[in-house]
Amino acid sequence: MKRLWAPWRIDYIRSPKEDGCIFCKKSQSNNDRNNLILYRGNKSFVLMNLYPYSNGHLMISPYDHTADTNRLSKDCNLEIMELANASMNILKNTMNAEGFNFGANLGKASGAGIEEHLHYHIVPRWHGDTNFMPVVGHTKVMVEGLKETWDNLKLHFDKLKESTDA
Repeated sequence: MKRLWAPWRIDYIRSPKEDGCIFCKKSQSNNDRNNLILYRGNKSFVLMNLYPYSNGHLMISPYDHTADTNRLSKDCNLEIMELANASMNILKNTMNAEGFNFGANLGKASGAGIEEHLHYHIVPRWHGDTNFMPVVGHTKVMVEGLKETWDNLKLHFDKLKESTDA
């Protein structure tokens, strides 16, 4: 069995949680860079994970506050899948991602850290991207900072917006 080690995420687990829904707060804010929002669609948005498993770890969340995929409109579900495909293409082209973990943790029993607001994860992967550092040193080697990754990816998500507006 292979494992994706992420011991640095303990900071998220142990940190005090803000009141209210983080996805609702971020989607209602105008500071996209600070909130790591890369793209705003009509029904959902793409943002970077503040506690990533790897560089380029993205999430797609509907604007609607729900934990149930059945409560999303067909248009919203379609947009989420279109954004997932576009996001993976951007990560392939900008970060040379060789594969992806894609999905959602629905409900507390599945490991959802924020179970009240549905969100999908896109985790880019590379051959040999796990190494001894997380296992032995409880350290993850992140090759680029969050804001630098945001700056790099945002240009490509802006082009995506331009193509959907045309």
